[in-house]
This record gives sequence, C-alpha cells and structure tokens, in this order.
Amino acid sequence: MKTGLPVIFAVVLGLGGSTVGFVLAPAVQLGSVKQTTVLNSTDLYPPQRIGDATLGLQVYRANGCAACHTQQVRQEGVACDVGLTGPGKNPQALSNLLSTLTLTHLTKEAADTVADQLTAAGGKVETHIVPAGADLDRGWGVRHSVAEDYLYDYPVQLGNLRAGPDLANIGVRSPDANWHLLHLYAPTSAVSNSKMPSFKYLFHLQKAGSTPSPEALNVPSSFAAPAGYEVVPSPEARQLVAYLLSLRANQPVYDAPFTPPAKP
Repeated sequence: MKTGLPVIFAVVLGLGGSTVGFVLAPAVQLGSVKQTTVLNSTDLYPPQRIGDATLGLQVYRANGCAACHTQQVRQEGVACDVGLTGPGKNPQALSNLLSTLTLTHLTKEAADTVADQLTAAGGKVETHIVPAGADLDRGWGVRHSVAEDYLYDYPVQLGNLRAGPDLANIGVRSPDANWHLLHLYAPTSAVSNSKMPSFKYLFHLQKAGSTPSPEALNVPSSFAAPAGYEVVPSPEARQLVAYLLSLRANQPVYDAPFTPPAKP
C-alpha cells in the first residue's frame, strides 16, 4: 500500500501528459486554422470544396485509398535561384561574370551576394525561392504540405504508406477527368506498371446504341466491354474523380513560400 499512491500518480501523470501532447496541443495549434492569403495576392487559400468533390472525399475514404496513397508532400529545405531579367548596358562584361558564377540552388546569403555582383555589373536580377526535397524532385508538389491544405477535409486523409504516389497535388499534375476515370476502371491501361487494383465496381455496363453514350469511357480494345456494351461511370466514380481534381496544393502561402514561375 505504501507504493500504491506513487504508482497511481505516475499513471495519471503519464496519461495526462499524453493527452496534453497528442490531443490538446494539436487542437490548440490547428483547431482554429482558417483560410489564409496567397502570397503577393488577395486570393484566399484553400478555396471551399463543393458539390461532387465534397462527396468524393467520402468515396475516397470508403474505398480505402489512404491505405496506399499519402496526401502530405515533404520538403527538406529551400534554395534560392538567381535569374537574370535584363542584360544591362554592358552585356559582354555581364556574360564574362556569369561564366564564373553559380546561379541555382544557393543559400539566401550566397544568392544575395551573386545578385549584388550582377547588379553592380549592370544586370537586372530576380531571386526566386525554390523548395527542395525528394518529393518535390518527383514532381509530387511545389511546396511542403501545411495545415491549411486540409481545412475542408473531414476526416483528413493523410495516409502513411506510399504503395502509390502522393496525391496532395494530383489535380494539378493530372487535370484530365477522363484519364482518372480510365485509371480507376483499368489502371494498367493508363499506367502500364500500375499496382493499383481495378475499381470496376464503380462502373457499370450498358447496352450501346448506334452511337456511343456521352458518358461512356473510351476504353482501349484490350480492356473493352463485351460486344454491344459500353462502360459508364457511376455517380460515385465521378464524385471520386471530382475530389481528386480538387487536390491542388499549389499556392505559395506564408508558412510554405516559393516563387511561382513567371507566366509566359
């Protein structure tokens, strides 16, 4: 009995500390997250997810997509690239200087030094913030994921296994709805080495008329429906694709800055 009280105290302390660390602290930090302003813009991010995209989140959840896909782009740091926007009055001197300088993947201090040298030589320069990391090199995103990305997701589908690619920015990488529908119906018809199982139960066969239905998939012959039939996506398939297309984490925000490429 003499040791009972310390044991109870230790248990309460352990459970209380875990609750504070894993429940209360994240709730305080992230529970009041709101839309934020896109850097150098008045636009709000993220936009509200509406219609089929909202329903598609539940289809994504019901089909266990988070078991094989993540929605969290990781970033290992940032670098700076210095770009020359004008040759100035002495292009030859500037050209000679450029041959001695490294302009990409610099630290902020090194980029400032290079920019000062080019400016002193008469050039006009811009310094761009460039996120760096393996996920970004794979083309899965343009910056790391932040809390605002999940503001309109309930529940959030972070995932922890990458049997397939990360989907945080799939709406930008693959914006074609028909491609996604075909990939769901016959994955290897869209990606030859795809490991994703077919979601044919989200589609149905219907008798084909004299002309194909506007909703019918254009399925390659090796995956085509039986003669006289066509493949039509169900409402759930369209909702799932709408959700995938809404995953567009491509805006620079305060807690994940980058310099967007200049528009042509």
